[in-house]
Amino acid sequence: MKEKILAALMAALTAMSVSACAHKSDNNMMEKKKVLVVYFSATGTTASAAQILAKATDGALCEIVPQETYTPADLDWHDQQSRSSVEMAEANARPAIKPLKVNPGNFDYVFIGYPIWWDLAPRAVNTFIENHDLSGKTLIPFATSGSSAIDGSVRALRATYPKLKWQKGRLLNNADETKVKAWLDELF
Repeated sequence: MKEKILAALMAALTAMSVSACAHKSDNNMMEKKKVLVVYFSATGTTASAAQILAKATDGALCEIVPQETYTPADLDWHDQQSRSSVEMAEANARPAIKPLKVNPGNFDYVFIGYPIWWDLAPRAVNTFIENHDLSGKTLIPFATSGSSAIDGSVRALRATYPKLKWQKGRLLNNADETKVKAWLDELF
């Protein structure tokens, strides 16, 4: 009788252990996946959000750096002749960027961060996407903005690169670790 009870108890404990492990891995897919947080930031605002996100995901952090740094005059959106205004007015503009320090092909999830310019991702983000093979990667946009939502920029990225696997993006204005972790819990 003791042997039957002991066997039943062992079977129950084994089942609970397997269930707990399966539940843990279901809830945290990123435990087994490699994460890259790549971002473009002209003023440092998006860089701050990217750093918090990289820490929360235990991911690699990599900046999209333009060959020519944007000056305050370049970013003057009130001036139609400013560099950013001219780039954003031309859908095919692709400003040169410096080579990345990592290979995005080595990652499963690629978070792509940017400030929102004219309801879009800056053209340097397009340069990044077009210069790297992101097929098979899960791409997750995040952005910062003074007044725009992220939806228009994500729609444009999906329309421009329909063969890539996009997830819903998130605006990370004034991001802190708690907000970022809550978003990650929603994603995974």
